[in-house]
Amino acid sequence: MNNNKLLLFGCGLLASATVQAQEAQKPNIIYIMCDDLGYADVGCYGQQYISTPNLDRMAAEGMRFTQAYAGSPVSAPSRATFMTGQHTGHTHVRGNKEYWPNSGSVTYGKNTDYARVGQEPYTTDHKIIPEIMKAEGYTTGMFGKWAGGYEGSQSTPDKRGIDEYYGFICQFQAHLYYPNFLNAYSRDGGDTEVRREILENNINYAMHGNDYKNRKDYSADLIHQRAMAWIDKQTNEKPFLGIFTYTLPHAELAQPEDSIFRAYQGTFCTEKSYGGDAGSRYNPTDCGHQQFAAMVTRLDTYVGEILDKLKEKGFDKNTLVLFTSDNGPHTEGGADPDYFNTERLLRGTKRSTTEGGIRVPFIAWWPGVVEAGSVNDHQLAFYDMMPTFCELAGVENYVEKYKNPNLENDYFDGISIVPTLIGKGQQEKHEFLYWEFHETDMMALRMDNWKLVVEKGNCYLYDLANDLHEDKNIASQYPEIVDKMKTILKREHTNSSLFQVTLPQ
Repeated sequence: MNNNKLLLFGCGLLASATVQAQEAQKPNIIYIMCDDLGYADVGCYGQQYISTPNLDRMAAEGMRFTQAYAGSPVSAPSRATFMTGQHTGHTHVRGNKEYWPNSGSVTYGKNTDYARVGQEPYTTDHKIIPEIMKAEGYTTGMFGKWAGGYEGSQSTPDKRGIDEYYGFICQFQAHLYYPNFLNAYSRDGGDTEVRREILENNINYAMHGNDYKNRKDYSADLIHQRAMAWIDKQTNEKPFLGIFTYTLPHAELAQPEDSIFRAYQGTFCTEKSYGGDAGSRYNPTDCGHQQFAAMVTRLDTYVGEILDKLKEKGFDKNTLVLFTSDNGPHTEGGADPDYFNTERLLRGTKRSTTEGGIRVPFIAWWPGVVEAGSVNDHQLAFYDMMPTFCELAGVENYVEKYKNPNLENDYFDGISIVPTLIGKGQQEKHEFLYWEFHETDMMALRMDNWKLVVEKGNCYLYDLANDLHEDKNIASQYPEIVDKMKTILKREHTNSSLFQVTLPQ
């Protein structure tokens, strides 16, 4: 090799090393979104009956947000607002539209399951977070619930920027904690598309009733184990984004009868029995309170193992970990949020745009960067994560870089919360936060401390500074405020033929 070639070769190595060094300086991000955990279901948010030592530690070592909001009061659209950086007046997926009921059937052992499963796909016209972060040099992994497309659609993890995936493409399938199969994909492993991984220890037992208890492969544990293995193989050579969408503590109420479960045996003065619902795949239980509490503690254990693994690997000083829930607490499968919500801080549950359906726990952990033990009242929503992640990845003007030039309006509704997280710079605030949900025909808008709830076109105004529980409708006292908020709602709402709501009268 001549000197010129050696020089070029050396420059190439130097350039490659420089790129690797720059990428290594970008922070890693792990986003943990659990399923149907209420604002008051965690100790550091006031829970008195359920042990959550690791989440409490995470808050003590990081920042606890008191006014963080899900993107929607149910699963698929809430996740869509996170993925797209759009509120539900703009994003395509605004409800839980299913694709499994008429898909045909397939047999696994002694069970008949659906041939195609999943929900309404994210539109391919708009970039989502993993696509952006992969383009910015991140390794991407997702473990848990997808709910952004059905099998065979143009919006499955393998097609939307995910390098490795394991979990439930379909949120209906996630109703069974001991399912017939989970979905898997590994780009490095040679997969060309998402595939079904059959759970052999489950399929020879029934999906409902006493025989179901003989199933051995617990999906929540399997998903967490894959997530931990994925963290374990990461290095400092390339930044990583992990999206851990755990299904706990969503119904059904079921789990291994191990030490976590047994710790709550006989703890509660009353118990909750539930007869089951085979159509919804919720199995019966005679100890709903014990099951729910143990599922939350099991989730808490997962979080502790993640934080410990990051420290063990030396990633903790360069990794932002965020923990939240996709919406408020559920009442399905025998769950009893009234029993555990001892302080009755918020009104409503999942599917409602009152505070109980959309205000969620949100904890940020980044040792040496996020102020330990801090409590913050900044108003944020899931669609703020896209600009936040982009800023952390060093993307300047992410909207201009990633908007679709072929769309008249490609909406980006979020505001980066990096200034709040790192304690530097001026934090921009939202003029308003927006929600709509077609199943209950509800909308909502928060503007400073004013909260407008619209149900079937009827308007209810609350002052959250003085009425957090939303008990006193003061719409008649402040007609000018109502009119202003109605104008914003109508302006921000774009029509959807799939998910229709009644605009305020």
